[in-house]
Amino acid sequence: MTIESRSTVRFLLGWSPVELDVNDSNQTLLQYLRDQARLKGTKEGCAEGDCGACTVVVGEVIDGEVCYRAVNACILFLPAMDGKHILTVESVADDTLHPVQQAMVDLHGSQCGYCTPGIINSLLTLHLNKSAVDRQSLDDALIGNLCRCTGYGPIIDAAEKACATDISSAWAARIATAGGQLLAWSQEQNYLAIETTNGPYLAPKTSDQLARVLADHPDATLVAGATDVGLWVTKLGRTLNPLISLGEVADLKSIRVTDTHLDLGAGVTYSEAHAALAEISQSLGELVRRIGSRQVRNSGTVGGNIANGSPIGDMPPALIAMGASVQLRSEQGVREIPLESFFIAYGKQDLKPGEFVERVFVPRSVDTLRCYKISKRFDQDITAVLGAFHLKIEDGMVVSARIAFGGMAGTPLRASECETRLIGKPWNMETVDAAKHALDKDFDPMTDMRASAAYRTLVARNLLERFYLETQNPQVPLELANRSWLGGLTHG
Repeated sequence: MTIESRSTVRFLLGWSPVELDVNDSNQTLLQYLRDQARLKGTKEGCAEGDCGACTVVVGEVIDGEVCYRAVNACILFLPAMDGKHILTVESVADDTLHPVQQAMVDLHGSQCGYCTPGIINSLLTLHLNKSAVDRQSLDDALIGNLCRCTGYGPIIDAAEKACATDISSAWAARIATAGGQLLAWSQEQNYLAIETTNGPYLAPKTSDQLARVLADHPDATLVAGATDVGLWVTKLGRTLNPLISLGEVADLKSIRVTDTHLDLGAGVTYSEAHAALAEISQSLGELVRRIGSRQVRNSGTVGGNIANGSPIGDMPPALIAMGASVQLRSEQGVREIPLESFFIAYGKQDLKPGEFVERVFVPRSVDTLRCYKISKRFDQDITAVLGAFHLKIEDGMVVSARIAFGGMAGTPLRASECETRLIGKPWNMETVDAAKHALDKDFDPMTDMRASAAYRTLVARNLLERFYLETQNPQVPLELANRSWLGGLTHG
């Protein structure tokens, strides 16, 4: 059966349907909202997904249900909004203020006001999803919204008050109507294929379609959440042509659990994968919670973090330490390789022309696993060094060891010499001291704005010692063990 394509982008903006002929596939959602829709409440601050001034709420159908999430409009491409519901701050109130807005007014949660629309939308998402309102949940929801005026105290108070207040019946009715429209659109089989002034934008709906269009356009840029690719446009000034979106490929968004593995589609976002990864390991779950902000995790995908080959991507070192593998797909077929083999050199991955990352297989059975992210800030910061340690210890002896680091080489990389110094040895400080210095043979790190080479070497050694000490005192609360920053591990 031939599947027809569609050439116009359609979405709900506020409470009204919009259908557009998009002329620039690289146009961001923020540019459209401010310049064409004239919705000036959504602000531009950093243009890279860090400050949250551009936060909007986007609803989409996932597994037959409408889900709402806070995202950064500054790095999302406008065509990616096809079939979705966009709520800006102008759409929040009806005849009266929404409970989130009213609480911000009552409790003085806004001063200069520049960041306020983004904060309103982050809190609106909490309210819509009836999320938990404990302090940790509120902090996680607001980490991606920078505010230099209030100190966050009044905003936290407003969030607690708002989430305990019901929305009006009129608001509930409008959300229900919007959801019905999104569900109707999601049932259609035709996919988006548009020609723009800078080339085609294609949004296939299945992996088969994706393999076909990628075979036709092997040099295309693949984009999922745009948390990396979006910056190529907004910060580097590049024009991406052609663009193939993975956001509508349903089978890339599935999460499957087998007896032995967690099977993640490459298009699963970090927010969607968080609970399943945390179930395997609490330390792994805490690592995911520190990847970017809530807005970044709502858009960024596990597969995208792998496919971009970043040497400082947070998840690949942990997955390598766990023995994860990836499934690669093209029109020629499917192949599965260990994740550690996927990274060849800086900027080079084991991807043949027309091939894409389809699935990630994460072993569910792990022994002693700890992941440590070292950065200048605890929240929403780029990693300087990330160490992941997965050891099996029996009767005081190291039976097996898988250790991987990010930020120490041109790719995420296993510490093979260090592992050799551990396996078959007693798990004691003498063995750890020998293995620490073996890291010098595994890595020759670089100096950059995040850390010096000497610092990275010292931190890598100290993380192994830290891991050892924590195995000797397993009662240390994980959240306390993980609350470290760049300057905090310079002494053992």
